[in-house]
Amino acid sequence: MPHDDFHVEPVPGLPERPPEGEQILWQGRPNWWALTVQSLNLYWVVGYFVVLFAWRFVTLFDQVGMAHAFRVSFPFLVIGAVAAALLLLIGCVQARATVYTITNRRVAMRVGAALTVTLNLPFSRIASADLALRRSGNGTIALDLMDPPPLSYLTCWPHVRPWHVRKPQPALRAIDDAARIARLIAETAEAQVNAPKLARTPAATPNTGADDIAPGAVPAE
Repeated sequence: MPHDDFHVEPVPGLPERPPEGEQILWQGRPNWWALTVQSLNLYWVVGYFVVLFAWRFVTLFDQVGMAHAFRVSFPFLVIGAVAAALLLLIGCVQARATVYTITNRRVAMRVGAALTVTLNLPFSRIASADLALRRSGNGTIALDLMDPPPLSYLTCWPHVRPWHVRKPQPALRAIDDAARIARLIAETAEAQVNAPKLARTPAATPNTGADDIAPGAVPAE
């Protein structure tokens, strides 16, 4: 369930100390560069302003000459550089504010730079985990939940599977060595789900009422 992180974290990335028997197996955060490229579409934004510059330069080149056409078109490159710098800053802040935690019982995600929340996702609630792996080894692990948390897509963004708005899937975004982390989640989840559950039954109490009287016996006065 989601947690508001207004208190000091006793363990980085967790709102409280793990209960007895729970062990932290891995902690990490997104690669800030990969998070900026994948979730904020850095390359598309930069490419957009480069296209604007080229279009402006080509349309003016024949009319006013190369030097003047470059001066008139150059502001598009400046605006693009400012936009890229802002996106890089946002991506860096988001990555630094995020901590992903895998224990032997759950996946915990402390996310959000301005509004910080922690998602505690027990393995018993995770239906499947989908890995989107890139050639660099960086990737995203999306968690399909049996009972989604009461949080919107925008609240969890960018730590959700892209474009799954109606049923948000929390995701470990842009993590390095994603294949190894996915195997860790799969093996731990399988061990947790298949672990035997011990149920305590109440001890039988001796019946000392009238039902204990043998048939045909006369109760003592």
